Amino acid sequence: IELADAGRHFRLASCSCCGGQLLKPDVVFFGDSVPKARVESALSAVQSSDLVLVVGSSLMVWSAFRLVKAAKAAGAQLAIVNVGATRADDLADVKVEALAGEVMMQLAMHPSLLVPKLA
Repeated sequence: IELADAGRHFRLASCSCCGGQLLKPDVVFFGDSVPKARVESALSAVQSSDLVLVVGSSLMVWSAFRLVKAAKAAGAQLAIVNVGATRADDLADVKVEALAGEVMMQLAMHPSLLVPKLA
């Protein structure tokens, strides 16, 4: 499942309490800096990981690529699912050259990977 039209009609909401100033969601937009606390948390997580799975990213943005480099430096394995080259192909232990949506759908349907529903 590829989301070619995802975000096409996305509009930022205006705040009715402060005169209509635009509200920004708690995400990092392309070109913005990642908050320091979030970077430190992500680095800590990947440095203690056994495996990092990259799905549908070229890793051309430094903030993502540095996480992969940190994980590899800490001894983690790296698996990448992407169509086309990524910045970390030479670091990958496994590279699946396929559409991310199709691969994830197949994984989600695999009986041994089904996660029981929580009540």
